[in-house]
Amino acid sequence: MSLDSPALAATDERRARIAERAGRVVEADWFSALAVGAIALNAVLLGAETYAGFAQEWHTGLKLLEHLLLGAFTVEIALRALAHADRPSDFFRNPWNVFDLTVVLCAFLPFVSENTTVLRLLRLARVVRTARFLPQLRIIVTAIGKSVPGAVSFLLVGTLLLYMYAMLGWAAFSADDPEHYGSLGRAALTLFVLMTLDGLGDALYGGLAISPWAVVYYASYVLLSSFLMVNLLIGVVIDSLAQARELDGDRRAADGEQAPPVEEIRERIAAARAQLEDLEHLLPHVPPRPEAVAKAAHRP
Repeated sequence: MSLDSPALAATDERRARIAERAGRVVEADWFSALAVGAIALNAVLLGAETYAGFAQEWHTGLKLLEHLLLGAFTVEIALRALAHADRPSDFFRNPWNVFDLTVVLCAFLPFVSENTTVLRLLRLARVVRTARFLPQLRIIVTAIGKSVPGAVSFLLVGTLLLYMYAMLGWAAFSADDPEHYGSLGRAALTLFVLMTLDGLGDALYGGLAISPWAVVYYASYVLLSSFLMVNLLIGVVIDSLAQARELDGDRRAADGEQAPPVEEIRERIAAARAQLEDLEHLLPHVPPRPEAVAKAAHRP
């Protein structure tokens, strides 16, 4: 079958119509409102199940609502997939579509439906889908994901700083203050608590009773850990937030660029062909230009 066969063209046109109709549904405000309402109801049911007496008394009703919500989420993801019927690969380019599809499909797996803990965790993951319908929340969630590489680097630098000062504290204060600096682990735990500035005064006065260099030790540690490192982390988060805003804007702009329907393209081609045919009929009646006649006369 050739690519220009009428059957293939009809199939493409039918897919385009399905995608157009499903796209109008999923992009409607009422559809987003219903999806957010279903997610909120799912969160309420999860909270209600933590009360043993209520869960036992309304067990049948809660199970029925749970199945209805699962059906609603299945219909939602099916409509989103149909909105990309003409371009199925575009559906998987959106990370939220992949996440929603994974959450819905996992609910139908036998070992998930039989495991209460896994099922509740899966239902809890549905709450995260709220970010899909709230642009600002979606940007924040994206920023958290973008900040992971920077946060890992920050964690490595913080661990190195904590290790260095824990070793210095063990060497300087272990003999006189074994409760806080008796080992590397105790020293690291003490400094980790001091990172929040909790108990800094007591630690400083206790260190001064041992050595006057305790002021330099604690002052430099607080300056590096509580001020410099925190500001670095804030910088990483702000940079990730800017990247997330830019990425979200590009994605929304790309989603807004809808290809014209197949029928509209065919109408344009037909109109162009009709104009070309009219021009061909008019060409014999157009008189030649004088310049062209003069050039033809001077030719040998």
